[in-house]
Amino acid sequence: MRDHHSPHREHADHRDGFEKRSGRERGGRGPRVFAPGDLKLLLLDLIADQPCHGYDLIRQIEGMFDGAYSPSPGVIYPTLTFLEESDLIQGDADGGKKRYTATDAGRLSLIEQKVALDGVRMRIDVSKRSLRGHDRPAEIHEAVHNLRHALQMHHGRWSPDEILRVRDLLNNTARAIVDGPAVQPVQEKAE
Repeated sequence: MRDHHSPHREHADHRDGFEKRSGRERGGRGPRVFAPGDLKLLLLDLIADQPCHGYDLIRQIEGMFDGAYSPSPGVIYPTLTFLEESDLIQGDADGGKKRYTATDAGRLSLIEQKVALDGVRMRIDVSKRSLRGHDRPAEIHEAVHNLRHALQMHHGRWSPDEILRVRDLLNNTARAIVDGPAVQPVQEKAE
């Protein structure tokens, strides 16, 4: 069962990064949109797709969220610096602004992290809905808590077959939630 008064509840329950937060937490910046590592992977993918400037990346991400979220330069540029220092991207001065391109190491990293990138894209879809005001009802919040608890209790018992089984269950469930309810065919009335 869940202890609603636990001092650690808030941190643990919001680790996925998509729930709206009450009040003006995190310096008044609103809901957390990306899970740790998501932005680095997303920026690398966008740059590998088409070399661009930091401002262009901000606009592309804003477009992914239908304008409901726009990352700040204070988040984008340090992440670009990290990717550049990691030799995953290269920035070349272009009219006073850096134009970023993916390096061979960056492209290889994307190939190796394809599954993680698919997860980022799926979380963006979920986050976009949350930012539009589709907050989780208490019953769904409780079910998510139960899922996290089940995964924590399962640690240490991950055989290759079990990893695939749980991955497929979770991914199929996430897709079904994003897709919404299935439409039932209308039955024809007998005449």
